[in-house]
Amino acid sequence: MDEALLRSLTPSVLTVLVRRGADFAAAEDAVQDALVEAVRVWPADPPRDAKGWLITVAWRKFLDQTRADSARRRREDRVEEEPAPGPTPAVDDTLQLYFLCAHPSLTPSSAVALTLRAVGGLTTRQIAEAYLVPEATMAQRISRAKRTVSGVRFEQPGDVATVLRVLYLVFNEGYSGDVDLAAEAIRLTRQLADRIDHPEVAGLLALMLLHHARRAARTAPDGGLVPLAEQDRGRWDTASIAEGVGILQAALARDRLGEFQAQAAIAALHADAPTAGETDWVQIVEWYDELARLTDSPVVRLNRAVAVGEADGSRAGLAALAAVDTALPRHTAAAAYLHERDGDLTTAARLYAEAARKATNLAERDHLTRQAARLNSRRCR
Repeated sequence: MDEALLRSLTPSVLTVLVRRGADFAAAEDAVQDALVEAVRVWPADPPRDAKGWLITVAWRKFLDQTRADSARRRREDRVEEEPAPGPTPAVDDTLQLYFLCAHPSLTPSSAVALTLRAVGGLTTRQIAEAYLVPEATMAQRISRAKRTVSGVRFEQPGDVATVLRVLYLVFNEGYSGDVDLAAEAIRLTRQLADRIDHPEVAGLLALMLLHHARRAARTAPDGGLVPLAEQDRGRWDTASIAEGVGILQAALARDRLGEFQAQAAIAALHADAPTAGETDWVQIVEWYDELARLTDSPVVRLNRAVAVGEADGSRAGLAALAAVDTALPRHTAAAAYLHERDGDLTTAARLYAEAARKATNLAERDHLTRQAARLNSRRCR
């Protein structure tokens, strides 16, 4: 069973059902039922037209659901609209579906959560971690969003800012290595940049390209994480870096700074440094100041504290970190790093071990555990 094919077809099938008048929650349930049916049937009897098969089965599943609570006349009208069998045009509806899910009746955060779950393919746990909230809280938020749009016709698209937020979170989840979604997020952002002339769309595309350019160097042969300072910069994709920097420079020249452009500027400074020791940390701190002004994000303040530690010394970094909420994910890991730079190996080892226990990503947990073991080994010599 080609799970990648099923995942790639899901947005288009969902879009067809929504266009034909299905409310979003019912359409999503029908598509999921059709996918389950595909997993059961296709291994023994694969269809010649996978997308057409899914549309037909999903529409029938939707009609079955509708018959339970819809009027007879409405049911008969929809039966007449059932798509005819045969080849289906190969149209990529994914980006349009992102816009439809960013419905004006939803708050931006609810629209993002719903889209990530229904279109992006992320689990509730992954979305909750991206939003820094408990999984149960996110499950309730997604359920409320589904209830809000239940029965709503998806004819009015949402705003660009919400779609950008979704694409950014999808890319981040893919870039983390938990789910391979990064390339898909870049593809969709390219499409969006072709359609919309906006500096923040360009900023997001530049940010993705600059981060993705380092992907090959982020993982060791054994699967372990390689920190930025230790990466083999010869393995970075220089073509993607050049493209990202070019896109960013054009966006910044328009003097309409946004958070994605500021993040891309930080990534560009890292990419521009021939070695880790030649990184322009002073400029990076300045860009983090801009980013904090634009977003007031605790994650930005956390990253800024680490940058301050590089630019002005570990004590300055620890002082900046003291103003950040200790409950924030990766706060303990940042504290461990800064204490190690300050020469306090005992505290650093303890904090690395504590951070490893808190990590939700296996690769990150293994990396932090190795860091703690490395320092403990040094202390015992």
